[in-house]
Amino acid sequence: MELDRPLRLEVIVGSVRVKRFAPVVLDWFLERARVRDTYDTAVLDLAEIPLPQDLSASQVVDSFTDRIGRADAFIVVTSEYNHGYPAALKTAFDTVKYEWRAKPVGFVAYGGMSGGLRAVEQLRQVVAELHMVSIREAVSFHQARKHFDPEDGAANDAVERMLTQLAWWADALRTQREQSPYPG
Repeated sequence: MELDRPLRLEVIVGSVRVKRFAPVVLDWFLERARVRDTYDTAVLDLAEIPLPQDLSASQVVDSFTDRIGRADAFIVVTSEYNHGYPAALKTAFDTVKYEWRAKPVGFVAYGGMSGGLRAVEQLRQVVAELHMVSIREAVSFHQARKHFDPEDGAANDAVERMLTQLAWWADALRTQREQSPYPG
């Protein structure tokens, strides 16, 4: 895919737990995303961004909102806790409103038996309400702490398909947003 300028990709890390596995999955993903000239990739690690639980205004919120607004696409790296996604992700999505709209999002999940897929399915409902486009292709690591394999052929194939689909949507939506504001 040939673009006149790279797509701004923000990778959001959802887990904020102590001794989380997220950095392992994040590093795996970044290694694959950053080889593509299509993207200008940055990381928004929610463990490092103290978003207020009460959704009140602050400098941190303003900075976070600005980064979301400048992004063309998102990848959410999420764990699954108790059959759901981390609370920090819900706070992040609820903190910002209009800046999420008409932008694509893909998911890289990890967890136990479901590999984080239950969290992803719940997040698809949240992002739909925010007027985002959820990329059908996702990446999932089952039993990640015990069996994570960076050379997993299925995961590597899935991430390539997801990044290709994400770029297509991000370019199409960026072009449309520049021509006409999203009506939502």
